[in-house]
Amino acid sequence: MGTKFDEIYNRSLREPEAFWSEAAADIHWIEPWREVLDASNTPHLRWFPGGKLNTCFNCVDRHVEAGRGEQAAVIYDSAVTGTQRTLTYRDLQDQVARFAGVLAAQGVKRGDRVIIYMAMIPEAIIAALGCARIGAIHSIVFGGFAANELSVRIDDCTPKVIVGSSCGIEPTRIVSYKPLLDEAIELSNHKPDTCIIVQRPQEEASLMAGRDITWAEAMDTAEPKDCVPVDATDPLYILYTSGTTGQPKGVVRDNGGHAVALQWSMKNIYNVVPGEVYWAASDVGWVVGHSYILYGPLLHGCTTVVYEGKPVGTPDPGAFWRVISEHNVSVMFTAPTAIRAIRQQDPDGSYVEQYDLSSLRTLFVAGERCDPDTLGWLERQLQIPVIDHWWQTETGWAIAANCQGIEALPIVPGSPTRACPGWDVRVLDSSGNEAPTGDIGAICVKLPLPPGIFPTLWNADQRYRDSYFGKFPGYYETGDAGMMDENRYVYVMARTDDVINVAGHRLSTGALEEVLTSHPDVAECAVIGPADPLKGQLPVGFVVLNAGCNQDSEQVIASCIQLVRDKIGAVAAFKIATAVARLPKTRSGKILRGTMKKIADGEQYKIPATIEDPAVLSEITEALSCIGYPLAS
Repeated sequence: MGTKFDEIYNRSLREPEAFWSEAAADIHWIEPWREVLDASNTPHLRWFPGGKLNTCFNCVDRHVEAGRGEQAAVIYDSAVTGTQRTLTYRDLQDQVARFAGVLAAQGVKRGDRVIIYMAMIPEAIIAALGCARIGAIHSIVFGGFAANELSVRIDDCTPKVIVGSSCGIEPTRIVSYKPLLDEAIELSNHKPDTCIIVQRPQEEASLMAGRDITWAEAMDTAEPKDCVPVDATDPLYILYTSGTTGQPKGVVRDNGGHAVALQWSMKNIYNVVPGEVYWAASDVGWVVGHSYILYGPLLHGCTTVVYEGKPVGTPDPGAFWRVISEHNVSVMFTAPTAIRAIRQQDPDGSYVEQYDLSSLRTLFVAGERCDPDTLGWLERQLQIPVIDHWWQTETGWAIAANCQGIEALPIVPGSPTRACPGWDVRVLDSSGNEAPTGDIGAICVKLPLPPGIFPTLWNADQRYRDSYFGKFPGYYETGDAGMMDENRYVYVMARTDDVINVAGHRLSTGALEEVLTSHPDVAECAVIGPADPLKGQLPVGFVVLNAGCNQDSEQVIASCIQLVRDKIGAVAAFKIATAVARLPKTRSGKILRGTMKKIADGEQYKIPATIEDPAVLSEITEALSCIGYPLAS
């Protein structure tokens, strides 16, 4: 007999247009859609064509009109400056309307692009909503991105205006953003008409006469603007993600499908109700920040938290628990790497005990595979469900999750549970046939994709088709490898490129990492597969030890190698591992395994623009040298 989840999931695939038409009733529409789904130009699917709405109105104005203007909309908590600020929905409406007026005064109109290059401050949220209010397309670039990378994005989306902040603040230093912005514009062929700069008291920036204006001065004289109707299929934003060619891919998100999908997800996946405090501990520059700091919570009428700080070091491993306690957070969303950082500094969870976390009902993790040991540690500390879920920049919301608002399914550590309604997930072999249950293959999604996904890449329709739909016709190729079990639970084991071939045996680096992190002295790890002349590839492990580990690192490595042999077997040929102080990561927490492999293979590599600290690559190079990599020719 099927469950409630089965019933809803099966209907979403059997009757997608009826299913999403009903979900769209939770959004305020100015004009109804002509049809629910236009699939005439597959894979460029268009949801709700003919419909008109305004995303900003749905995020802000409708809640004020419903009598909830005094409810907190945004809580700004800056651990690095020791300041907090709350904006009600009425406050937010006032500031967004005025900033929309600022943009209009600079000649920005519907369809124009605006780059936002800012720290994690409320003005970043206001700027994005101000764009949505008048139909402009925003492109948020992570604050502090290198000038060259920012210039590439400027040339690609040709913004009329750039909105920036004078600086960002790290735990130990101030990062000057404005000089990076100035250099990026100098490098760019396209020049914006205007730059609007938030002058932060920690460091004021010098302004260029005739081009730059301050946020405060512009807002003081702004004429507020009302929301304008836009088409459901009009772009809301462009978000750049890394491309294999070095040219970033501009993921486009539309207005209609995006609003419907995120509103649906807040209720059905995260199980929050309007008025509750929802916190995604990410940055607005990443897709998590777009979907679940900015749009999702505000569409649903929740209070969202804008946190400027780190999981550790601002000032200690109790930073997250303080925010939850002080602001009565009901549901939290963070990355597994943040939890591993907390655990590494506080393996016994002593900081958890210092705070009242009774408001916290559920904690979701995503961004990188959550190994079972990390998930289990967090469950023991918090005594609440910890829900792994899986999605991508391209998808905008979860492909697979334990949908708490529909039916809480059994949690299986290592799996993000089942495909969400709307997502027809299949595991395919190299020939495009469905892989047997339990076999590793390419995780793909059978078309049509649900609302909220990316209908194309900015100015790159052919690249969109080739990159995501070329290999398996009729399917979206996620680029992730994994399997499904007999209960249709999904297991995302690695990026497709991270499945290694050891003497003809396909091994998932994720499976090896899962074993290593089960060791009591290992905080986090990474496994790569450098080339080997005899076996094709050999796994090499890097482990970061817990703070306070009283064992010699060589002893830990030896026991880790034995643990892999015991759990996976000799077929893994896992004989080489080393302890390191830290792993190279992007600012969003993803481990740069591809770059580590290139170092091990002696290949040329480009320092990724998103890397948190480039110096760690030198540490990895030294560690590899100590264990004999690159191999002597």
